[in-house]
Amino acid sequence: MPDWHEILQAQKSASTVLVLFVPSVDRFEAPIDQEYWVMEALAVLGRLFGGATAFPQGRGVWRDEERGGQLIFDAPVIVQCYTTDHALEGNADELRNFLMRLGKEGQQGAVGFVIDRDYLEISFPLKEE
Repeated sequence: MPDWHEILQAQKSASTVLVLFVPSVDRFEAPIDQEYWVMEALAVLGRLFGGATAFPQGRGVWRDEERGGQLIFDAPVIVQCYTTDHALEGNADELRNFLMRLGKEGQQGAVGFVIDRDYLEISFPLKEE
C-alpha cells in the first residue's frame, strides 16, 4: 500500500475516524438546541483533535427500549473528525465528559458515535417522574 503521507509530503496524517450524531430532539421528541450542540461538538473536537466537519441534517430513527421500543425520529447532524488512537486515548476523559453532557442536558436516551468501524452508545436511564 502506498505511503500517501510521504508521497504527498503531508504535514499531518490521521487514520482514526470519529463520527458523532448530534440529535435534533430529545427522547420525548421535543426539539433541542441542535445548533448549540453542533457548535459545542465542533469546538470540543477541534480543541482535542485538531478539527472536525459537521454535515447537513440527515434523517434518522432510534428505538428507545426503556420506553417500550418507542421509535424516535429526528434529523441528526453528523460531525466527523480524523484523529489518531493515541490522541483518542489521551483525550478520552474529556470526550466522554462532552458526550455525557450531551446525553444528560439534551435529555437523550443514548448518545451514539462511531470510532472507525465500531458503533458505540452511551445510554441514559429513563428518569422516573
